[in-house]
Amino acid sequence: MARAVKDIEREIRELSAEEKVELMRSLIAELDAPADANVERAWLETSQRRYRELVEGKVKGVPGPLVFDRLRKRLGG
Repeated sequence: MARAVKDIEREIRELSAEEKVELMRSLIAELDAPADANVERAWLETSQRRYRELVEGKVKGVPGPLVFDRLRKRLGG
């Protein structure tokens, strides 16, 4: 049977700051991992397609500063 969360929390609080950082990074990386193995492949295919469209002139890129300016205006900043 799994240990109680309170027990685990108590043990974590006893770790050094460096150990806590390492643990947090590991847990966050696990949570950020794709839920489906096909997600990575889908993102790769999409990015490759978009790159080809840009190189072939099918789409026009937007300069980064303009993108951020538009975002700031949309977000009221």
